[in-house]
Amino acid sequence: MLTCDDIRSIALALPQAEEQPHFDSTSFRVKGKIFATLGDEPRATLKLDPEDQHNLAQAHPGVVEAVDGYWGRNGWTVVQCAAMDAQTLSGLMRMAWVNVAPKRLAKAFGQGA
Repeated sequence: MLTCDDIRSIALALPQAEEQPHFDSTSFRVKGKIFATLGDEPRATLKLDPEDQHNLAQAHPGVVEAVDGYWGRNGWTVVQCAAMDAQTLSGLMRMAWVNVAPKRLAKAFGQGA
């Protein structure tokens, strides 16, 4: 079972990721853009591509689901991290990071730089 500290470690392991407050939660950003948020419980909200969001929600019912309304239609996705292993969350977090990172940085990361 993943904890909030586990989620934080996974997010901050990504290149140039920074932690900043965001209303009543914590956000993780790359170059000022939010790719994930974390509340008080082991649950993350990630900025995914809407198609990826749809496919992941079907593959992980009750664990991955779109945020209600406008935000969800634009890819914001809730992940119940307590029901997920670190490797899977790391992959999802990477997808969210790539979704908002500058193209050059994302390309360099994909090439192992």
